[in-house]
Amino acid sequence: MLPDTARDARRVRIGIDLGGTKIELLALDADGRECLRRRVPTPQGDYAATLQAIRALVEAAEQELGGRASVGLGTPGSASPRDGRMRNANSTCLNGRPLARDLEALLNRPLRFANDANCLALSEAVDGAAAGAGLVFAVILGTGVGGGLAAHGRVLNGHNGIAGEWGHNPLPWPAIGEHPGPLCWCGRSGCIETWLSGPGFARAHAREHGLQQLVPAETIVGRARAGDPAAATSLARYCERLARALAAVVNLLDPEVIVLGGGLSRVDELYARVPALMAPHVFADAVDTPLRPALHGDSSGVRGAAWLWNDGAAVSACQASRGD
Repeated sequence: MLPDTARDARRVRIGIDLGGTKIELLALDADGRECLRRRVPTPQGDYAATLQAIRALVEAAEQELGGRASVGLGTPGSASPRDGRMRNANSTCLNGRPLARDLEALLNRPLRFANDANCLALSEAVDGAAAGAGLVFAVILGTGVGGGLAAHGRVLNGHNGIAGEWGHNPLPWPAIGEHPGPLCWCGRSGCIETWLSGPGFARAHAREHGLQQLVPAETIVGRARAGDPAAATSLARYCERLARALAAVVNLLDPEVIVLGGGLSRVDELYARVPALMAPHVFADAVDTPLRPALHGDSSGVRGAAWLWNDGAAVSACQASRGD
């Protein structure tokens, strides 16, 4: 039995994390407590089936909750402000599609959407590792690399809808041998993602030590901790590259907190080494920007999607649209 505050679906926020392999739904009550969680596999390469899977998740959740709730969606890529069509999603069946329009018609209500890294930033800004901070920069370090911004408890999208798009900027202050850098899937070379993603870390380790086979990032870290010199060198280079990439963010935005999410955010050495390595690249006499792991871990993205309806309204999305 759900507590009374959670059973009133008008006060429940549903978040959906649309991932490449899974679609996850999480419901938060008015106090931010989890009251329901479900997940299903993502229909691979099938846009129509993806829409229906989201619809089925929402309808089943609302039946269990006893009424309509607000719904926010975290997505790979982002919607173009020109025509609302998706772009830059690694789930390529979404690209060029009017996802927001189609889902709002299917669910018969207004929805709120944000990039998955922005959802991470929002989640951690509301009640996570950066709770109460005015400006939060969040980073996903995983199979891909992304960045997101939250300002005063709200997602910061920017004029072109790409604020915080960090992973597809060039690695700053390139060292000898880093320019032009590896070719990125986006068509450019030397993007931060090609250096700091898990696969990018593995490829850099193999390239710089003449290995024929890739060693997974987590294995490199484990070997470094065990005293392997090549792995220790690669981990040190990864920390230094991350420091340069984050120093550029500090110079531009000077966030109050930087939060790391994704698989590589679990590497403790990042928090011990990177802040000091940032300092020589920050245009200030001192830098003390906190670098923290996401408090909500892998759940932060879906929580952030729910918090997209973080405007204090205790009404459903449909009621809000009618002005009830």
